[in-house]
Amino acid sequence: MSRIGNKAITIPEGVTIDVAEGNEVTVKGPKGTLTRKFSPLMIIEMDNGILTVKRPNEEKHTKQLHGTTRALLNAMVEGVNKGFTKQLKIVGIGYRCALEGKKLTLNVGFSHQVSFTVPDDVTVEVPDNTTINVSGIDKQAVGQFAAIVRATKKPEPYGGKGIRYADEHVRRKEGKTAAKK
Repeated sequence: MSRIGNKAITIPEGVTIDVAEGNEVTVKGPKGTLTRKFSPLMIIEMDNGILTVKRPNEEKHTKQLHGTTRALLNAMVEGVNKGFTKQLKIVGIGYRCALEGKKLTLNVGFSHQVSFTVPDDVTVEVPDNTTINVSGIDKQAVGQFAAIVRATKKPEPYGGKGIRYADEHVRRKEGKTAAKK
């Protein structure tokens, strides 16, 4: 029994959902529009401002799709209503970032600068030279771009230098001097 799949999604005010033939769902809201095609095995129903996902049988594959479909639909509804944001912090002496138009440039201890072209469905803000805010309506696109930027220089456990999420806790290790006591 899928606990996630059985939860109903309450549609907030200002958001409209259109379920077309072949399970193509279009969600429109104040922040924008998202469209996604789901498996034809799932039954997506909309009535009285509540969206439900049902499965036709109890096969393992169908159960897996049930929870995933509901979670993706919920992310679409939340994205067009509120949006998603990931905040990255850059830690290290001389480490900094800059944004010029659609180009994000990082100086993170390499002999060269690392540049990224910001995708169209993602918005990047740099409030100061050690903070990057990645936001957008598509949860997958926001998370993917933030993960690519973070992978440039992951935080290391000894000095703590690198790019990390703002809410991420980096476990610190003691260096070699700890063994000499």
